[in-house]
Amino acid sequence: MKKLLLFLFVLLAGGSSYAQQPRAATGKTHAARAAQPAGQRWTAARAQAWYRAHPWISGANFTPSTAINQLEMWQAATFDPVTIDRELGWAEGIGFNTMRVFLHSLAWKQDPKGFKERLNTYLALADKHHIQTMFVFFDDCWNKQATIGAQPTPKPGIHNSGWLQDPGDPASRDSATFMALRPYVQDVLSSFRHDKRILLWDLYNEPGNSGKLTASLPLLRNVFAWARAVDPDQPLSVGLWAWDFQALNTYQALHSDIITYHSYDEAAIHQRLIELLETHGRPLICTEYMARPRNSRFATIMPMLKTQNVGAINWGLVDGKTNTKYQWDTPLPDGSEPAEWFHEVFRRDGTPYRKEETELIRRLNGR
Repeated sequence: MKKLLLFLFVLLAGGSSYAQQPRAATGKTHAARAAQPAGQRWTAARAQAWYRAHPWISGANFTPSTAINQLEMWQAATFDPVTIDRELGWAEGIGFNTMRVFLHSLAWKQDPKGFKERLNTYLALADKHHIQTMFVFFDDCWNKQATIGAQPTPKPGIHNSGWLQDPGDPASRDSATFMALRPYVQDVLSSFRHDKRILLWDLYNEPGNSGKLTASLPLLRNVFAWARAVDPDQPLSVGLWAWDFQALNTYQALHSDIITYHSYDEAAIHQRLIELLETHGRPLICTEYMARPRNSRFATIMPMLKTQNVGAINWGLVDGKTNTKYQWDTPLPDGSEPAEWFHEVFRRDGTPYRKEETELIRRLNGR
């Protein structure tokens, strides 16, 4: 809690003219955009108008059960629309309307045209199931090096054993290297900048993770600049996640159109976090939550988010090759069933891990 209070103090002391803006009056999103200069951060009024134009946002971070990481999901040889279609159907069945989906720059580098065709195929499947998508560009989590081609098999009982950073380390620290990623970001954004199937662009997942800290700040600044130059119809955001990362938090919060964040904490701490972030006067979307052994559960967190009108995107949909039913720091190398799943909603055959959870999700989503 001290870290949360420090974060708020630093943010407000940093000269934020946005923190106390009032909520927008009713109005249409296109009218708010008309008054917004191109290539600038959205006003709070435009952000609020955009949020009001959508139903309550709920869903999951989605990787099909047949993919161990982003490359296996998006490379031509392993792209699996049959599984994607089936599993998004299960999400639709419980009323989820949003998926957060990670991209990877190497899949684009290997085949830009084919990569974008696969994005379009995914978006068509998601739209068929009445699901919008948040695409994520960069990521500082897990394995430092990525290689095009066949991906490793999962290590039994190890959470996210094959997940990949993008652009990896040391590339994410080296401006001479990461500047080559500008064409990737701008090509994808330009190709889909008017696509209504895309809800939001999440430019960078957990910058500073894996011990990088402020070494990730230059890439963070650049990806915002690259995206602003394209000026997509959809909002831009980078989620807050580590409350003692002062410089990163301030930059993320003051450059995001919509405030997104991660919290795997229990309800009381999560509620306090919402109260702190609401001072920005912008919509809030929690883009990662739900870790059962940490007491971040659907039963305790999702109703709170619905009551507060905060978007709710939990980690994980279907138990699969990512192995995220296992805890971060509690591996089971024999691959046995954990006493309680960490993440995920469904088993691979589509049955709920816990029926009472999917019934709750369905009720909260008006099903």
